[in-house]
Formats: sequence, structure tokens, C-alpha cells
Amino acid sequence: MANEIKPYEFDEIERRFQAKWRDEGTFEVSENASRPKFYCLEMLPYPSGDIHVGHVRNYCITDVITRFKRMRGFNVLHPIGWDALGLPAENAAIKRGTHPETWTRHNIAGMKAQLQRLGFSYDWTREVATCDAPYYRWNQWFFLKMLEKGIAYRANSPVNWCPSCLTVLANEQAEGGLCWRCKSTVVIRDMEQWFLRITDYQDALLDDMAELPAWPERVLQQQKNWVGRSQGAEVSFPIEGGGSIRVFTTRIDTIFGATFSVLAPEHPLVDSLMADTDNAAKETLARLRGQDRRARLAGQVDKEGLFTGRYATNPFSGERIPIWVGNFVLMGYGTGAIMAVPAHDERDFEFARKYGLRVHAVIQPPTGTLDGATMTEPYTGPGVVTGSAGFDGLTSEVAVEKMIAHAQARGFGAAKTAYRLKDWLISRQRYWGTPIPVVYCDKDGVVGVRESDLPVVLPPDAPFTGEGGNPLEKVESFVKATCPKCGGPARRETDTMDTFVDSSWYFYRYCSPKTGDAPFDKAQVRYWFPIDLYVGGIEHAILHLVYSRFWTKVMKDLGLIDWVEPVTRLFPQGMVHKDGEVMSKSKGNTIAPDDVIKRYGADTLRLYILFAAPPELSMEWSETGIEGPHRFLQRVWRLVQKHAPTTRPRDIAVPGLSENGAALRRKVHQTIARVTGDIDERIHLNTAVAALMELTNEAYRLEDGLTGPADAGALAEALDTLVLLLSPFAPHACEQMWQDLGHPKSLVDEPWPVADEAAMRETSVEVAVQVNGKIRARVQVPAGASEEAHKAAALEDASVRPHVDGKTLVKAVIVPGRLINLVVK
Repeated sequence: MANEIKPYEFDEIERRFQAKWRDEGTFEVSENASRPKFYCLEMLPYPSGDIHVGHVRNYCITDVITRFKRMRGFNVLHPIGWDALGLPAENAAIKRGTHPETWTRHNIAGMKAQLQRLGFSYDWTREVATCDAPYYRWNQWFFLKMLEKGIAYRANSPVNWCPSCLTVLANEQAEGGLCWRCKSTVVIRDMEQWFLRITDYQDALLDDMAELPAWPERVLQQQKNWVGRSQGAEVSFPIEGGGSIRVFTTRIDTIFGATFSVLAPEHPLVDSLMADTDNAAKETLARLRGQDRRARLAGQVDKEGLFTGRYATNPFSGERIPIWVGNFVLMGYGTGAIMAVPAHDERDFEFARKYGLRVHAVIQPPTGTLDGATMTEPYTGPGVVTGSAGFDGLTSEVAVEKMIAHAQARGFGAAKTAYRLKDWLISRQRYWGTPIPVVYCDKDGVVGVRESDLPVVLPPDAPFTGEGGNPLEKVESFVKATCPKCGGPARRETDTMDTFVDSSWYFYRYCSPKTGDAPFDKAQVRYWFPIDLYVGGIEHAILHLVYSRFWTKVMKDLGLIDWVEPVTRLFPQGMVHKDGEVMSKSKGNTIAPDDVIKRYGADTLRLYILFAAPPELSMEWSETGIEGPHRFLQRVWRLVQKHAPTTRPRDIAVPGLSENGAALRRKVHQTIARVTGDIDERIHLNTAVAALMELTNEAYRLEDGLTGPADAGALAEALDTLVLLLSPFAPHACEQMWQDLGHPKSLVDEPWPVADEAAMRETSVEVAVQVNGKIRARVQVPAGASEEAHKAAALEDASVRPHVDGKTLVKAVIVPGRLINLVVK
């Protein structure tokens, strides 16, 4: 009589084990020098509302790996926190008529409950929220240390300004040059703002990449492009009437082809150069200055310009060239001015053709001859220099070297290394951020707040209307301060910090979140660092990942740590798509995990997300696709329940195994090896799940042919192994099945199975048989069999014989263990 199979009641099982893990502090961890450590982390979430399944994928990946590492004997740190400050909360407060903190705390509570319902193995005792004053106190402390060292400084910088709302706008709020709130035209204003001197570390950000062999090359390349180190020359073009234009170029070999110069609309020379132009020209200039800078940088606006009416001289050719203003040139990139060589640059060529400017070819390609007057597209590659008196016939490479030397000798140019990276502007004219801890005193100027007076806390009574500037400016009790130096009256800084500050060092705070007298405990950080695996979206390749690397280098210079890189291995996970688009609230195509869990359970959702696609690639959400993982989990459940009452762990007598028993054991150990490699080395979690499905299928196929005590031991081993290997993916169901298999303790700390190489070895292999190139059969041959044994097995097969009987065997082409091709006539 078949054993009665109890139903898979996922909701009850999941809630019961989640409560057990929470009550017993299962995933709480402390330093332990006797065990190897593993610090696994996903990028901390922003509490913008409910989690959707697009977020869940990231958390599932790290949870599988942390559970796996724990079972492998590692002391695992897997913390979680909240990137809780920022503009979205302030905008939500204005829209809803509430306080940013109220909105944020509500979202944190809801998202935390969702994460706990998914059974993630976080150490919640280390939870950090960046909006907590005990956390952002240390943002302020770091700022003061950087101010002392000259890394933090104040300077004029252009900002987006809405003249109607009287407030500074983030770039995201000024798209298309219009205010997101009132649709007024945004203007650019210069304001004193705070910067961090990240450019002091630009070479280190590039050179220290040698310590990041486990980072994806595409991420490193994006960071290289962001820093943008390039070797070239800086050359001065004299302006008729006085002054000069400095340009940086990596292609000085083309300088004889510079037929005009272009300045950014914001270039400081532009106003004086155009002082005598008419009002129409000045209106055009104002319009160009008002265009969205990000769109200009990305080439998303048509190239447009105007002639200043002034001329410069090409210092190499002596040619008189016109000076233009163009929207495709930006301040902050190079010098904000370019020498335009339309024959050899795509942007310059497009601009020249639009405005009828001369095109002069001075580099000839390996084949053919270029004529600037008839060119339909620029030639941007290297070649042989022509039309360049004194340098004709040189290759581009040699010409660059000689032209730089020529310019340097005559005092109008020199070799230069240029960088695209600019200092980090951290000022935000917003409330919901870390207050910048300085005051302004008429006597002493800019003065840092005393460390003993930290944190400077956000006042709870700031007004949120979206109009009239920074809410902090309207809180008199906050603005009025006392100078720490002279004791006189002072005005407190009302700018707050960019929230990328919060996320640049949060992973250090996880190591000792309760430390009160320092940002972190040095000994605890020394034990846990570096982060062994960091998982997050590729969209963070620059900004967050650059800033966090910079912050670590600053901390080393402050004597807090003794390493220069915070993360050993970076793994960017793919996005979740629905209906062909990235899942996001703005697109209205999100799926709430709560709904899926209610119908299928958390374990099924985890399995589906991990099985649907390789974790580094995008996956398409499918309402029907989740059914497959759910059926698989139920099949495992039924298999365990069917055999659990009679199956107990026991020794396996290998010589006593039947053919089915040996085949099952072989599959078990092959699966151990495959799943272990897929998780540990490759992070191919989808193929790990596929391997577990194959093992389940094999167990079902072989179960009825298992006889005797040795086979019973093999079945017990198979079921134990299947549950252990599946547990990082579906931990709740596996905990229950582990108990049902007769194990009194939780499987969380059970040792991970180890593959037995001898058991993995195949005794026979399936080999395809072709006759004159056509597949006729597949035969089993002993593993390691000779070519003669291969040929004999093929000739004896009933499906092959009709194709060879009565014919002459010309030859047998054999690839041992894979293919037998019989050639007959």
C-alpha cells in the first residue's frame, strides 16, 4: 500500500520556518577567526514603496549564494539596509501633504515585511537606514575630515533654476528645459556649491583596477570612460584683437585641417567675443545656453551654432579661422573649446556641412586620396599627414610626437594628460538629505561644526510646498547658529548632501552598526573586508561604484583602513522585463511578490526567478512560466513524502548496488559537482536548478527498480542530497522535507554535500552511430572502450544491421565516447 502523501501547504510551512529563524536568530553572525569569512551584499534598496518582482531577483541571487557558503563552512555576513534619503521622498511629501520621514518610514516597514516573507537570510540586527541621525552623523564627520584635508571645497557652479518656483531643480526635474512642476522654462544660474575633489584620485581609480580581476570588463570599461584619461596636447589659438583660445586635442596630427574653432555656449570668453553682436544673436545664445545639458552631451539635440563675428589664428598654419559657438561643445569636457577639423571628426563634419564651413583633408588613408571639398563623410582613422608644411609624409603616430615638440618649442602648446572626470558636486538645495556641517560667520568665514556637536539634525518642522527654494532656509531655528570659533552669530549651511554620499560607505557600517564613537569598529571591519561578492544592476557601473571606490581610497588616506578597493567580485544582475519593457512603477507593469506568494508560495517565486534565465541576463516575466517551477517543487515534495516513512540515512554498500542503484548514485554525485560549480564559480543559478530537475526525473525513473538494503541507502542519499542542494533556492520547503526525512536539526548549518569522483564515473556512455553520414542508432559502450569495441557495438545493433548487411565496410571513423561513422558500399 502506497504511503499517504501529505499536502504541500506552502503558506503554513513558510511562515512557520520564518518565525523559527527569526526567534532563534539563525542568521545573526559575529566575527569568528577560526572560520573563513564571506561577506555577500546586494546594493541597498531605496524605500520608494512596495517591492516588485524586479527587485526580488537581486535578493534571490545573494540569498542562494549566502546559504550555500554557510553550508560550506563559511562565516557569512549578509546584511540589509535602506538608502533612505533623497529627492523622491521629498517630492512624495509635497504631493501627498506629508513629511518625508513619515513616508520613508512607512515604506521601510512595508518593504521589510515583504523581504522577510520571502525568507531571505539577512542578519536584521545589522539593519541600517541612512535617514537615521546616528548614521548620517558620520557622513558629516567624513565631510569635516575632507574639509580639513582640502578634499571638500566650495565653488561656483551652474544649476537648473525655476524662476517661478524659485528653486533649484535636479536634472531629472528639468528635462526638456521645463520645470517638472509648473512647466516654466528653466534657466541656468551660477551658485556657490560644495564639491569633493575626486579628481585627486582619478589616476588611482584607473590604476587600481589592476586589483579588480573579478569585476566584469564592461563595468571597468565604463569607469575608464567616465574618468576619461587621454593623452594629447593643449594648444593656444590667438584671437584677433587679443587673448587666446585654449583647446585640448588627442589628434594634433590633424591641426592643419582645423578650419574653425567652436566654444561652448557657457565658455567665459563668449560674452566678450559677442559683446558687439545684435540682439538676435544674443537671444540665440541664451536659447543654446538653456538647452538640456545631458541631452547635448548625449547628442540628443540637433547640432546648432552661431558665428561670433570674431577670428582666431591657427598657430601651425597661420590661417585665419572663424570662431563659432556650438551646442555640441560643453564646459567641463576638455577646455570647453575645440579646434574643429571637419575632414577628420564626425561632429565637426556635420556642423561644417550645416553651416557651409570649409573642409580640408590633412590625413590620407592607406588606400585612396581624400579631397575635403568632395568628402561625403569624415575619415577619422590614422594615416599619412599631407597639407601640413614641415610634417608631410609622416604617419599620424610620428606626427603627433613631432607636432607636440614643435608647439612646445615655440611656446604655444605642450603635451597634456586630460581627464573627463570632474569633481563631485555634492550640494543639494533640498531638505531630505544629510545637512552639510558648516556655518558662515562674518568674522571667520566658512567654519566646520565641532565634532562634539554632530550630528546636525534635520529640523522636523520644515515646510514642504515645492515653492520658494530650499525648505531648510525657512526654518529660522535651524539657520541661526553660533560660530564655533568666535562664538558670534553665524548662518548655518542649508544645502544637504547628494545621497550618493550615503551609499558610498554604508557597507562598512554594516560591520559594526551600533558603534557610537566612530563610523565603524576597525577590528570588525578588518575581519569582514573586503566584500567578497557585490550584486547589483549594471546601471550603477558609474556614479555609485566610482564614488564608493573613491570613498574607500579617502578612508585609507585618513588612516581608517589599509586597503584601496572595497569589493573583490562584482556581479551585475540582469533586469526583469514584462511585456518587452523593464519592469518599473513608471511603466505600470510591475508584479507584486505578495500576489505571487499568495498563489504559489515564496519558494516557487524564488525558484522561478532563478530558473527563468541566467542571472546576468535580462529575464521576461511570464504568468505561465511560474507554473513549471511550482510543479517541480511539488514533484520533489511528493517524492520525499512517498519514501520518507521508510527511508533513513544509512551506509551505502557500493558493491551491493543494483544497476539502478548505481545509476542513481552516479547521478547524485554528478549533480553535486554540477550544482556546486554552478553556484560557487559561475553563478549559473538557472543551470543549477536545471540539474536538480534532472536529478528528480532520474530518481522517479529509477525508484521502482531499487531493491535491497544497498539500493535503499542510495535512495536515502539521493533524497538527502536533493533536499540539501535545493535548500538555498527553496529553503522553507526543504527545511520541512529535511525534517520529514528524519533529521532533527535545521539544514541551514548542514554540511554541503561533497561529490565522490569514483561514484561520478560513468560505466558506459551513449554513442551516436552513423552509416554513410546518417544517424541510424545510439548504442551504449563501456566507458573508455577501445575503437574495436565501439565498432563491434555498432555492427551488432539491430537498427544498424539493415543498413550494413550485405555491404562492404570501407572504414569506420570513430570518435571514442561520442561518434561512430560506418562507411559502407
